[in-house]
Amino acid sequence: MTATTVIPPAVPEDELITPRALSGSGDPADRIFRGSARTAGAAVLLVMTLVGVFLGVRAVSALDDAGWTFLTTSAWEPDSHNFGVAAVLVGTLLIGGVAISFALPLAMGTALYITEYAPRRVKQTLISLVDLMAAVPSVVYGLWGLFLFQPHVVGLSRWLTTYLGWFPPFAVDGDDPSDPLSPNTFYTSSTFIAGMVVALMVTPIACSVMREAFAQAPPGEREGAFALGATPWGVIRSVVLPFGRGGIIGGAMLGLGRALGETIAVYLIISPVFVIQPHVLQNGAISVSALIALRYGSASPLGISALMAAGLTLFLMTLVVNFIASSVVARSRSGAGADA
Repeated sequence: MTATTVIPPAVPEDELITPRALSGSGDPADRIFRGSARTAGAAVLLVMTLVGVFLGVRAVSALDDAGWTFLTTSAWEPDSHNFGVAAVLVGTLLIGGVAISFALPLAMGTALYITEYAPRRVKQTLISLVDLMAAVPSVVYGLWGLFLFQPHVVGLSRWLTTYLGWFPPFAVDGDDPSDPLSPNTFYTSSTFIAGMVVALMVTPIACSVMREAFAQAPPGEREGAFALGATPWGVIRSVVLPFGRGGIIGGAMLGLGRALGETIAVYLIISPVFVIQPHVLQNGAISVSALIALRYGSASPLGISALMAAGLTLFLMTLVVNFIASSVVARSRSGAGADA
């Protein structure tokens, strides 16, 4: 048995059907909306570029004076030509790290409760309350952390030092935690306390991103898991969390970007020290934003330029963090990365 190939007859060129050219003008409302969206996007990019250019121009004299030692020097004495951001960068990263360590489980648990367990009649109320937390002024969080929160956290700091002091970040120099007469001043105004207060400030941002990602989990896969006998926690573990992995990562990184730039709350709580302070429970900390708030009013022209250089460093660092977070969140919204 042989197969035969049928060749279709050729179509004359004058009978070929060419597609009709589509007009790109569209409706006037579409053109206005498209132009407005492009203008808004270009304006945002222009403003960010101008901010970076402004900081760079104002920081030139300080960067020329310090050179590459600006990134390795801990002291901050611009009038003596001895200044750098090594200590403040470490302090900024430590405060941000402590904040995310507390905010991530809190935000994830809140988002899961709202999307999976909260009754329908109270769900919108909980969403509104969480979103309203982001509208509370930073100074209110700072005052609350300084006068109400800090005295109660000192006991936790002492407990961590007592039982986990073998871990270097939880060690406290010069204090014996087993001594009942040891003063609490060793543990006040620390990176740990500042990070916990900042955690409450960034939790609403991270929770909103995670909640959106969890709510977009495929309903068919949810129902399929329930049909196979899965418990609510089993559905969360096998469907919701894998699908929302990108939202979890993106929300945490967006919160980290906010934590790195927090100013007033950190400024009110910490006791500034210009040395690299790896002990998060110990008194004394500093961050880039708190440094600018602390020294701007009394700075010399070179000091102002040095502060602008520190602000440029923070600007670039948060820009990178937020760009990565936005990319991860965009992928999570399309369902990418879901294993379920």
